[in-house]
Amino acid sequence: MVGTSLASMLAASQPQLRIALIEVQPFAPTDEVLYQSSFDARSTALSHGTAKIAQELGLWEKLQQHITPITQVHVSDRGHFLGGLIDAAANNLDAVGFVVENAWLGKVLLANVQARESIHCFAPAKVLELIPQENSARLRVLTDAQEFFIDAELAVVADGGSSAVRNNLGIATQIREYEQTAIITNVEFSEPHQGVAFERFTDQGPIALLPLGESVGAQQSALVWTLPASQAEEMLLASDADFLAHLQTRFGFRVGKFNRVAKRFSYPLQLVLAEEQIRSHVVLLGNAAHFLHPVAGQGFNLALRDCACLVETLRNAVAKGQSPGELSVLQTYLEIQTLDQQLTIEFSDKLVRLFSNNQLPLIALRHLGLLSLESLPLLKDQFIAQTMGTAGRKFRWQRDS
Repeated sequence: MVGTSLASMLAASQPQLRIALIEVQPFAPTDEVLYQSSFDARSTALSHGTAKIAQELGLWEKLQQHITPITQVHVSDRGHFLGGLIDAAANNLDAVGFVVENAWLGKVLLANVQARESIHCFAPAKVLELIPQENSARLRVLTDAQEFFIDAELAVVADGGSSAVRNNLGIATQIREYEQTAIITNVEFSEPHQGVAFERFTDQGPIALLPLGESVGAQQSALVWTLPASQAEEMLLASDADFLAHLQTRFGFRVGKFNRVAKRFSYPLQLVLAEEQIRSHVVLLGNAAHFLHPVAGQGFNLALRDCACLVETLRNAVAKGQSPGELSVLQTYLEIQTLDQQLTIEFSDKLVRLFSNNQLPLIALRHLGLLSLESLPLLKDQFIAQTMGTAGRKFRWQRDS
């Protein structure tokens, strides 16, 4: 999703560029008629800042056909009354954020890149090797039909948290093990979600519910349930009835009674940071650059802000006659975006470590933090800005007129 988003933004900003998009999976049909919502579908939370990027790209009208606005975010700590609330109306917004099924987001993005004359799509295809050259990056690409080379002024590596291209380049990573596993699924309950997203912290780990169903009267949410690895394995193997009963005990009855669960997936959780995000003619984006805990839904939204900043930087560089892959150009991008990255990564990491702990000093500290959300407006404003993707640097990105 990060690669197709960047390709769309680059093509919109600078139509004269020649862009190759290399994807290991075959492209699914983009015909809207083929789209069908599924109870088992995975979803992504889009921040308010990401929605603005989609609007500028001209994709928002299409995305809105199958999207769920988040009107409120309710933050609480299990077993305690203290909590916080981020309300869209109180902040003069139509929504704090949005939830969209990955299948629909993918269709909209793919339809856009396939409609752009400046983007040549290779799918399914695999990058076998990225070979640094003096004035370019050479990619050895394999498709069903042939093996060939592409020489690029700039190669963007966005192939996920376990990035094979990053590893082959010898770029090391810093890894923090959270000793937790996220169970990802969808759940159905007895009461309408009313557009409310829940972030519920427990001594075992956070539980997030993101509203689904395109209507405030819908009764489904995407669930991200973080547990110690051994307990996560038990929940994966449990019957649907036992899974829902345990979830009810941990979450409570804010959405009524849980009565249905979709197919469950699990992911061991780490913070993975690439020690180098740029080299001459190479830049890492998305999970290949920084893979975050999903506790606050920050990963994809940070990646989109990185994309917007990179596009703006390249636009300015090309206007000055510079190559998009010059190291000085990429250093400018990273210098501009470092603050946003640091704030977002620290925000996500500290939430995990503070709110997934049953040690008494940390429990007291997080209670103080939740209380402060309501009693200290400046702190709450910063929390809201980070959640909405508007903290850090406020870049300006625009399409070519």
